[in-house]
Amino acid sequence: MRGARIVAAAVLLLTGVQAQADNWPTKPIRVIIPFGAGSATDVIPRIVLDKMSAQLGQPIVVENRGGAGGTLGTAMVAKADPDGYTLLATSSAHTIAPALYPNLSYDAGRDFTAVGVMGSVPNVLIVAPSLGVKTVQEFVAMAKKKPGAVSFASLGVGSAVHMSAERFRLSAGYEAVHVPFKGGADALTEVMAGRVDYYFCPIATALPFIQDGKLLALAVSSPTRAAALPDVPTTLEAGFPNSDYTFWIGMFAPAKTPKDIVAKLNAEIAKAVASPDVKAKLTTLGVSTDVVTPAQYDALVKNEFGTYATFAKTAGMKVN
Repeated sequence: MRGARIVAAAVLLLTGVQAQADNWPTKPIRVIIPFGAGSATDVIPRIVLDKMSAQLGQPIVVENRGGAGGTLGTAMVAKADPDGYTLLATSSAHTIAPALYPNLSYDAGRDFTAVGVMGSVPNVLIVAPSLGVKTVQEFVAMAKKKPGAVSFASLGVGSAVHMSAERFRLSAGYEAVHVPFKGGADALTEVMAGRVDYYFCPIATALPFIQDGKLLALAVSSPTRAAALPDVPTTLEAGFPNSDYTFWIGMFAPAKTPKDIVAKLNAEIAKAVASPDVKAKLTTLGVSTDVVTPAQYDALVKNEFGTYATFAKTAGMKVN
């Protein structure tokens, strides 16, 4: 009898979870973006989430909770109920954080369920016209002539733009000063003013300034050229091996979120990025929208945890 009761209880539990998944969502969804407003990690999810809200018939409330390389906002989601109503929209910085913050209040691997990728964006090496270089080769030659004198902007140690800059710097073989900023707008302003020499900025953020001639695009970090900047070479094409960096932006849910809810979220992301209006907006921003399953996304994330832990040591990346 006791065994029968246990089985019955398990069936009821599973039935409850299934019912929750079938009925979800019945109220507004909260999405935490662990970076500041105006960054690519903010702009791109908002475009996709706005469409998802219409598809799901429920408001999606976005909150920017930046700080500590994205770990503060991420920690909030790690502690949230796994019911599909609190989600995380973050970047590939998620996979470097454990190597830089050994005392995190969460486990980046175990405390989250990978949901889906909203898009990937090449970072573009930008400089002010006043710097006096017109190609990436000229830039590297200048940097080598002045060891440690050139500076580059980032959104903090371990941010996706920092990773991109460090991969290129190590490949090109020069020294540079890292200047972290709290937001992308400040970083762009300082580069345009010539107070910081360069920035590996997401195309989505830099494109308007490149088109206005306020910044020069020297190279992109993606393995292939960016559709938004077809005349700009990749760092690989320019002759710098192992300098490419894929900057993805995706969604996570707290661990133990019902698989049916995760699957539904993944399907809604795929539907949103395939819709003509969203696709047009993302294409204009240079965003690639290759849809992946939760399992494929999870495999990508796990691979990056190991890869970037090693890279952080090689590059000497440390949080002060």
